[in-house]
Amino acid sequence: MIPLQDDNPTRLTPIVTMTFIAICAIIFLYQANLPPEAAELFAFQYGAIPSVVFGHASLPAEADVAFPAALTLITSMFLHGGWMHLLGNMLYLWIFGNNIEDVMGHAKFVIFYIVSGILAALSHALTDPSSQIPMVGASGAISAVLGAYLLLFPRAHVLVLLPAIGMTRVPAGIVLGMWFITQLVSGGMSVGSTGGGVAFFAHIGGFVAGMALIGFFKRKEVQFFSPGRSTWDQ
Repeated sequence: MIPLQDDNPTRLTPIVTMTFIAICAIIFLYQANLPPEAAELFAFQYGAIPSVVFGHASLPAEADVAFPAALTLITSMFLHGGWMHLLGNMLYLWIFGNNIEDVMGHAKFVIFYIVSGILAALSHALTDPSSQIPMVGASGAISAVLGAYLLLFPRAHVLVLLPAIGMTRVPAGIVLGMWFITQLVSGGMSVGSTGGGVAFFAHIGGFVAGMALIGFFKRKEVQFFSPGRSTWDQ
């Protein structure tokens, strides 16, 4: 199912969410206009490579960058591997990120997003610390947003597109619960595989991190398992 929008309006303008989307789009446009070899080099420089992050390997001289490899756990969040990768991530961030920013405030949301993204990247890297494949994408941090949303607004409704059925409204708890189960199953099936692909364990780690951290970041008056503030029934 493809989420299109939720029925949960916000009080704050989601400045941080919009800024993250803009940064990801600008960087992707820059990547997309690089020659193929330069684009690949860019991914190796700023993507999170487990073996480099953990100090088991180093980048070749032509790919070396003037900052610690651990910082690629952050820079990798703003790179994407293709149009569909970018658009899918930004769609989820736009639908669910604005509400999480709303319950935290702008500054706390930045910290939550970055910290959760780092934990998500480490969750993936620890599954194969010797991997030399760069991980890129915002999906680990966005997964944390989804985990937080599930605990806060499971009874809010999401307009989704179902193949062969069309558009329908589904409780967020079902949408996000099914998404997480899919990541668990896909992650289990990917164990032992080699080569690139989807970083399912970054999604899993990010989702769990979001659920674990949301209690520390949300405003005290915001309750867990809220129905949200629906606009569709007004």
